[in-house]
Amino acid sequence: MADGALQPVEGDRLGGAGLSRRGLEQELCKARSGRGRYKMSDFGVVLESGTVRFERLLPGPVRACLVAISPIPRNAANGWRRVPFELRVGGRTEMLFKHSQITDEAPPDAYRDMHQNGWRSTGTITRYEPQRLIAFTWGGGDEAESEVAFELAPKDGKVLLVVTHRKLGSKAEMTSVSGGWHVHLGLLEDLLTGSPRRGFWSRLQGLEAEYAARYADLPEPGARA
Repeated sequence: MADGALQPVEGDRLGGAGLSRRGLEQELCKARSGRGRYKMSDFGVVLESGTVRFERLLPGPVRACLVAISPIPRNAANGWRRVPFELRVGGRTEMLFKHSQITDEAPPDAYRDMHQNGWRSTGTITRYEPQRLIAFTWGGGDEAESEVAFELAPKDGKVLLVVTHRKLGSKAEMTSVSGGWHVHLGLLEDLLTGSPRRGFWSRLQGLEAEYAARYADLPEPGARA
């Protein structure tokens, strides 16, 4: 995907969103010019080698956003489930992303097992400020350890959510993480605004291709210390 071309999936339509591959590419082009269903401000930005940041301005109050991104039941609308965190620096974290609970779209073959069984990440809390910030190490399976931080702050009567993912070891990992967070944060917006839930798999491949193109000229992140 280094050239940024949209990758084909089975069938002419991407999942159940009713948007063709060409249509998705057109929507991304519209976003670059400030039009269409995607907003350029939604895209993650690279802060430094191996670090990507996302910002979303969400409906307040802060407590509502905390409920949406903190301990939630298995059947929650955004499909995140977690064992209660030990809310202290050094505490254990565990999250399960169960994609079959957030979309009726058929997954690409490469993601079929993840779709049905979920993807689990375990880690350790590295920073914690109640109702403002939580950061923890991130990884799953054979994946190398990185760090993700969630920050909440009031802004213009709403809540600014900043998600920063650091210590990503390759451009491929940056691309994968960026596409995933972009889609999941969109679902979080839908949950908090009461909007119809947007597609997941139908959006993921096109967004990953877009991020691959954006990162194509970046150097590979340096080796971790």
